[in-house]
Amino acid sequence: MIPADKIKENLKVLLVEDNLLNQKLMSINLSKLHCIVSIANNGLEGVELFKKQTFDVILMDLMMPVMDGFEASREIRRIEKETKEPSFTPIIAFTANTLNNDFQKCLENGMDYLMEKPFNAYKFIEILDSFDQ
Repeated sequence: MIPADKIKENLKVLLVEDNLLNQKLMSINLSKLHCIVSIANNGLEGVELFKKQTFDVILMDLMMPVMDGFEASREIRRIEKETKEPSFTPIIAFTANTLNNDFQKCLENGMDYLMEKPFNAYKFIEILDSFDQ
């Protein structure tokens, strides 16, 4: 059980994931953490949602059709730089296939952290805490 003081109430999460089963499982897990979850089925949808709404954090799958997580993250960072009021939204890469060079590639493409599937609530909270420091 996660301690109540570690749960960030009403955290707005953009989940960018093309796999429907992963979307459902992640939504359930994030809801248990009292997160408000918006789902995009690919990177392009994720970018479009990002343009319309404000999120506290983005969980970004790497390999998706239409626009992958790397390209979507670069586009989100470009949008942040071009806005009149620059903001920073943490992007956590979320993938089942982690290789030694994946983390470096994620950083180079504007992501802030690499998290392995399956979803681990404790790890997610640990990562969020690291952004607050």
